[in-house]
Amino acid sequence: MELTTVWFLLIAVLWTGYFVLEGFDFGVGVLLPFLGRDETDRRTILATIGPVWDGNEVWLIVAGGATFAAFPEWYATLFSGFYLPLFAILVALILRGVAIEYRGKSDNPRGWDRSMFFGSLLPAFLWGVAFANIVRGVPLDADHEYTGSLLTLLNPYALLGGLATLTLFTLHGALFLTLRTEGDLRARAATLSKLLALAALAVGGAFLVITQLTVGRPATWVVAGIAAAGIGASLPATLRGRDGWAFTASAVAIVAVTVTLFGNLWPNVMPALDPANSLTVDNASSTPYTLAVMTWVAVVFTPLVLAYQGWTYWIFRRRLTRSRS
Repeated sequence: MELTTVWFLLIAVLWTGYFVLEGFDFGVGVLLPFLGRDETDRRTILATIGPVWDGNEVWLIVAGGATFAAFPEWYATLFSGFYLPLFAILVALILRGVAIEYRGKSDNPRGWDRSMFFGSLLPAFLWGVAFANIVRGVPLDADHEYTGSLLTLLNPYALLGGLATLTLFTLHGALFLTLRTEGDLRARAATLSKLLALAALAVGGAFLVITQLTVGRPATWVVAGIAAAGIGASLPATLRGRDGWAFTASAVAIVAVTVTLFGNLWPNVMPALDPANSLTVDNASSTPYTLAVMTWVAVVFTPLVLAYQGWTYWIFRRRLTRSRS
């Protein structure tokens, strides 16, 4: 297997890990004003992600760094053409992180709660917009420069992609709360997750069907079906009180959606509306020497990072109650 293919797959894995782990963080933040009836509830909700949220964001940093090193042309075109949406995501993530760390030290925690809500909602929506545009294709010139505007990115298909990731991440967050809390808070999260599962099936299903009809491949139809099955399986699991299985099902759905998008993208990394101007794994990649060095670094350090993050989740695995948050 060529190193360009290896690094395309590794970047896909990094984005998949980011969406699975940060996805429930976003969902918890979006649900904070709806499930947090009082200050104790809100503290309990935030305590479920308190020990892990910053570690989850490492996946985004590594994905961005790997893209810059392995496919610099892709990185340059993406960050110049998608500058405003990505800047909005960055600001939202900063507000979100500050809100988590400082709300407990403030005399006005509700103001930080609003920052947490919008700092979670905007990235959950805008990541879907961004990836929908990447898969669909954007206007690039012969020098691989983006020639569109912000309104070009806000097309109906991309907005549907944003709604799909928003509903899916919010469902993922609700199921995470059912897994990590007890009592009335868990019951309310479970009730809300049933409605969110139906919304995710409708919106996400529409997005995947349109994606497959426009740029899909036979193999990705199977993966898209797995995504729908994962969302659907979370509903009966929740009804039966199988919180772990329900959360796993939503995680499988997120993995399948991401695999569908990257599977339809290959061998392009940034398709152009004019196929002759598209960026591919070949014309966007670094030198073979750079890719070889990066591969050895990844082989050494990736298992260490995964082991540490797995240990963190194991240590903070217990459920939280209003009196133990």
